[in-house]
Order: sequence, then C-alpha cells, then structure tokens
Amino acid sequence: MKSLLVYLKDYKKETILAPLFKMLEASFELFVPLVMAAVIDVGIAGEDRPYIVKMCLVLIALGIVGLVCSITAQYFSAKAAAGFGTGVRHALFAHIQSFTFTEMDTLGSSTLITRMTSDVNQAQAGVNIVLRLFLRSPFIVFGAMVMAFTVDVKSAVIFVVVIPLLSLIIFGIMLITMPLYRKVQSHLDSVLLTTRENLSGARVIRAFNKEDDEKERFEKENETLTDAQKFVGRISGLMNPLTYIIVNGGIIALIYVGAVRVNIGDLTQGEVVALINYMSQILVELVKLANLIITVTKAVACGNRIENVLKIHPEMENGGVPLEISDAEDVPAVEFVDVSLTYKGAGAESLTGLSFRVEKGQTIGIIGGTGSGKSSLVNLIPRFYDATKGEVRIFGRNIKEYDIESLRRDIGFVLQKAVLFKGTIEENLRWGNESATMEELEEALEISQSKEFVQSKVGQMEFQIEQSGRNLSGGQKQRLTIARALVRRPNILILDDSASALDFATDAALRSAIRGMKEKPTVFIVSQRAASIRYADQIIVLDDGEMAGIGTHTELLKNCPAYQEIYYSQFPKEDTKEAQANG
Repeated sequence: MKSLLVYLKDYKKETILAPLFKMLEASFELFVPLVMAAVIDVGIAGEDRPYIVKMCLVLIALGIVGLVCSITAQYFSAKAAAGFGTGVRHALFAHIQSFTFTEMDTLGSSTLITRMTSDVNQAQAGVNIVLRLFLRSPFIVFGAMVMAFTVDVKSAVIFVVVIPLLSLIIFGIMLITMPLYRKVQSHLDSVLLTTRENLSGARVIRAFNKEDDEKERFEKENETLTDAQKFVGRISGLMNPLTYIIVNGGIIALIYVGAVRVNIGDLTQGEVVALINYMSQILVELVKLANLIITVTKAVACGNRIENVLKIHPEMENGGVPLEISDAEDVPAVEFVDVSLTYKGAGAESLTGLSFRVEKGQTIGIIGGTGSGKSSLVNLIPRFYDATKGEVRIFGRNIKEYDIESLRRDIGFVLQKAVLFKGTIEENLRWGNESATMEELEEALEISQSKEFVQSKVGQMEFQIEQSGRNLSGGQKQRLTIARALVRRPNILILDDSASALDFATDAALRSAIRGMKEKPTVFIVSQRAASIRYADQIIVLDDGEMAGIGTHTELLKNCPAYQEIYYSQFPKEDTKEAQANG
C-alpha cells in the first residue's frame, strides 16, 4: 500500500490542510467541557444569567468555527482522495495494457476488473477517511486525557488505564481482520468471474438449458463470499461493544471518584461533568476510530492487491530497434528457426521444433486439426507470446530485438473472435490508422467485401455499432475487423480463421482482393477450410504442435497423409478427380 501513496504527490497541500483543519476543529471541541464546567460552577451556582448567556454564545461560536473547519477539511480530503483514486486507476490501467498475453492468461480478467473498480474505490475511501479522522481521533483521545489532567490529576489516572486497554482491543482486532479482508476480496473475484461468464455466455447457457445449474453455482459463490464477510464482520463487530464496556466502566469509576472528591471538597460539580464529558468524547472518537480502522483495514488489503498487480513486470522485454523493411532479395519476411512454445503453467509444448521460411509477398496457408497450434504459431509473429526455444525472425532480425510498438504497427492481425467497439464504423476502422483518408477507408471496405453492406446501413460510415458489434451479423463483424487491419497497410497480414462466418463465394472474393493489393503484403491465412488455403504459395500442416508437412497444395496432396485426411474429409475423392480432369 505504501508505494501507492506516490499518487498523492500532486495533492501535498490538500493532505496537509485536511488533517490540520480537522485538528483545529478537535481543538475547539476540547474546550467545550471547560466552558460547560464554568457554566455550572460560576453561572448556575452563582445564578449569574448574563454569564450563562455569554458562555452559551461562546459555545455557539466554538460550534460554528468547528463546523467551518470540518467542511474545509472535508473538501480538501475529498479532493486529495479523488485525485489519488484517479491516479491509481490511470496507472493500473496503463500497467495492465503493458501485460503480455501470458500475464493476462495467468491473472485472469475478472481479478483485474475487481482491482480496477472495487479495490480502487476501497483504497480511495480509505485515503479520504484517514485524512479526515486518522489524526483527529487520536488527537481528541490524548487531548481529552491531557485536559483531564488539567482538571484533576487523581481522577485523570482513570484515563491512563482506559486508553491503553482501548488501544489494545482496537489494534488487536485490526491485526486479525486485515488478512481476512484480503480473503473477502478474493471471494469477490470469484463472484465477479461467475457473473461475467454468465453474462458473456448467456446464449450458450440458455441453449443447453443450464439456467438452474448456473443459479446454483452463483448462489454457492455468493454464499462463500457472504460467509467470509459475516465471519470478519463478527470479529470487527466486537470492537464497538468492547470499547463501550471499557469506556462506560471508566465513566462509572469517574462518577464514583468524582462523587467522593466533590463530597470532601476537592472537586466541583462542574469539573466532574467536564471529566465525564471528556470520557464521553473519548468514547465517541474511539467508536469513530473503530469504524475508521475497519475501513482502513479494507483499504490496506485492497491497496496491497493493487500493489501486487503493479509489481508484476511483463517478462517480455522491449528490444528498442525500430522495424525496417529490408529490400534485399535474400532476406525473408518471416523465418522460424527451430521454434518451440510452452505456455506458462502448461505441462507440454504447444509448438515443437518449427522451421520454415516465408518470402516477401508470399501467401502462407496454415491448416491442422483443432488444438494443433495454428493460432499459437501466428501469435508468435506480432510477439503476443515469446518462443521458449529457437528464434522468430522478421526481415532477417530476431523479433526480440525490435521495438514492440514499431513491430506491431507494421503487422495487421485479425483474431479468431471478431471484436468491435461501440462507436461508428469509421471510428472502428481508424483503430488501424487514425490518419487514414476516406479513400483509404473505402478501399479497405472494398477489399474486405464490406462495402456493399456498409452502404446499406443508415448513415453508412457513420452507422453506430453497439458494444461488441451486437447489431451486426457474424460475417459482417469479421469483414469489418479485416477492413480495420487492412487500413493499416501492413507489410505482414495475419488472418487467424477470420473468415469462418463467410460463405465460400465471399471468402474467395476476399482472398482474390487481398492478392490484388498493390502493397503485396506477406499474408498468413489460418483456416479449417482447405478451400481457403488451397491456392497459397505454401501450406503449413500442423499436427499436435509439430509440422506434419509444408509445400503447395499439389505436393501435400501427394505426400502428406495429415493434409490428405483434412482435404478428403471436405472434398470427396470423386469430386477431386473430376476437378483435376476438368482442370
């Protein structure tokens, strides 16, 4: 939590003024019992009404000044806390953006969302309440004890006994509850994960009639969270009754000692009332401090969770060399040299010993069964993951030497899942290139076979896309994500099974349009369809992470059993022979 306090550096003035004004308010509050003692001993005892009125006006003045100080302190503490929360959110979001796919896979999105929302809010509330009360409550407690000594030393000894006992209870409960609140937040992660899965998979849940099972699962997770909150709540709940018992015991002792000393003439009635008021102030402030400790305990636990995320440094180091396209004929666009990949926490390699060379402008087809490693292979090219063995080279240089931003700026990547963002079609396309002209946007739409359906939309390029593209069909979303990648004018274009929702005619027109691009990018097409990669310059066949074959369609059909199995499962041998005869 300590490292997060750096986000208060721009609010030094507020962090000083907030507790200062609170202590001023507390100082005025400490004078109230003395004024009341004077009213009783002088005004009431002497039946001096003008004096009573004057002291009442003093009390009102102390109240007004205290109120002004309190409001001022609240303003400064709220400003500092809001600024702190904003700074932490920005830093956390920026840090998460630097994570590689490995860190994202390890941490999980649900726990990161909890840290960005609930944890930051708790930490912000903790900062706010600390600035307002953390100094005020102890100041009043010890100030009341000091003032009690100015009234009567022998009676004030009771304060010396009561305050350490109260401190022992409060800080003891705090030490017990801090780790428990961390567990509560981790259970909140689980509830959020379950909720997120239910919302994102609502259609699947309904399709398989799993509503009751999911309700039961959610209730179980929620019950675990509730039980954890109840358990820590019971321990925290002990604070108020225990403090009340001790303070009220102190008040009883004060009344007894005060009565005896008033009887023998060592104390006045007003002084006894002042002592009881000071004890009552201690009670009120310790109740506030107890609640403060609970909030601060939660805030510290949440702050530590945020801190743990900020301490995670991506394993992938930035090379720093800007990507330069080599004009040399003998330099390949992409080269894999004995590349293997093992995902973090996985028991076996997902890719093993891949070696191949891709020349500039070539189209490479990648095919294989489900789980054969097709996406894993193309994810290594923009360095979403780093190879655990071997080297991936782009334009003759090890990919690890390049500046990551420069590398990815020159690669157009269309993921398996088509993801669009809320906004217009034009805004989504400009993710590929913010400075693209309208002509470039329209050309990208035309190549991606999106132009026809975009022109049919109301407003065309200004058509509003809903979150995740809910108001578009699967094929429309895929074509727009391809257009977004093409706007970038990439030297390397990767289509990771991104035409699965397109019919064969549209898929063929798309591939033909990409081949006709004047930039002649190096294209990687990952597909389950043999027809989609049939005319590629080279086809890589993967089987359980290993290269089962590489070559043209004709070569593989002759000597690669894995490719034959895939191809003939989609095209019966009779149709193939007939096509070859007609060809």
